[in-house]
Amino acid sequence: MNEGSSATTQKLRSINDYLHFAVSQFDQAELFFGHGSSNAYDEAAYLILHTLNLPLDQLQPFLNKHPNKDEQDQLLNIIQQRIEKRIPAAYLTHQAWLGDFNFYVDERVIIPRSFIAELLFEQLSPWISEPDNISNVLDMCTGSGCLAILAAHAFQNAYIDAADLSADALAVAERNIADYELQSRINLIESDLFTKLNSKQYDLIISNPPYVDAKSVSALPQEYLHEPKLALGSGNDGLDATRIILKHASQYLTENGILIVEIGHNRDVLEAAYPKLPFIWLDVSSGDQFVFMLHKNDLI
Repeated sequence: MNEGSSATTQKLRSINDYLHFAVSQFDQAELFFGHGSSNAYDEAAYLILHTLNLPLDQLQPFLNKHPNKDEQDQLLNIIQQRIEKRIPAAYLTHQAWLGDFNFYVDERVIIPRSFIAELLFEQLSPWISEPDNISNVLDMCTGSGCLAILAAHAFQNAYIDAADLSADALAVAERNIADYELQSRINLIESDLFTKLNSKQYDLIISNPPYVDAKSVSALPQEYLHEPKLALGSGNDGLDATRIILKHASQYLTENGILIVEIGHNRDVLEAAYPKLPFIWLDVSSGDQFVFMLHKNDLI
């Protein structure tokens, strides 16, 4: 923050003052918002409420409250880190949300933001008509373990294998799984996609693999550079990991098993590469361009 903003901080008293100050500074710094918040106001409110240990959904009652000296220092510090280091808010608070579920995150894992989460909240209806009959699920590229945890809640009778290439990511996933007391139902596997999996078959395979193409990786905002590179890029067209998943998934699916994969903005490229595959594109909050489904028989 510049000298002018430093002078302004001397006049900050209430939480409302800090909120307006943070929004102004975030806008001036032209921060990128794409890891939970979509604008400077929401991000500033979240960081302030979290830092002061206040309810995240109750800003209004506290706007006229005056933080003490230690709290003021904490607020200025987190605002400064967000601006000067371009650290995403989730890494500053070590917290990310998918619906009502919150997860521990740090820079060992990509910040959770998968559209597959929306589908799991609905138990993949109508594509899965009997959720209680799902007994085995594979979450490929599990990262923080968030989708594996959501799958465990969606399918109460299922055991979930959660695989990832990164041992660091699996350490974070282990912490989240313990937080939700799901150690008996979620098994972590260190594996480069299918390479370390046994011959087990699954009723459902879900995957949010790396899918950013090389051109887009080179143009990512600074905030994304804090995330693990392995979790973002996947070859020149962004489909290297997806190709491997499509090649091998059928042997890991039960007779009526289904595969669900998120691919970002790569629908046109994928359909051009696999013109004979009958992709079913699932509706999520941003449209039907981002997540596909295939049945086992489609992949044979």
